[in-house]
Amino acid sequence: MARRDVGVAEAQALLASDPGAIYLDVRTAAEFEAGHPVGARNVPVVVLDPTSGRPMLNPDFVTIVRRHFAPTTTLVIACQSGARSLHAYELLADAGFTSLVHLRPGFGGARGPGGRIVEPGWIDSGLPIATGPEGRLD
Repeated sequence: MARRDVGVAEAQALLASDPGAIYLDVRTAAEFEAGHPVGARNVPVVVLDPTSGRPMLNPDFVTIVRRHFAPTTTLVIACQSGARSLHAYELLADAGFTSLVHLRPGFGGARGPGGRIVEPGWIDSGLPIATGPEGRLD
């Protein structure tokens, strides 16, 4: 399956037109709670290793997503700038999810060399943002 990459406008239009589509935020719980699109769901693809404190792949990521969503659910997958969400996309595609969409610039925008935003993210779109833990999935 070829990866479907979209910008913010296309992602927002998809979410508005398909009541079953879900914005799946794969950032950490702290990032999600600091700000996320209204209605988003959160399953971190990376967590901190309890022993070393270093980032590691969330061993329960696919299991948690499977518990909450059918493999045919349209999932708009996003992180902060598009890197972690690519990994999440691949994990879910390999697990048999068939309606995946990658939000290319992520929540905070895609950055080029030097850290400058080259494609605005969700937060810069003027769409409603929520804070807090509502939407976190375990």
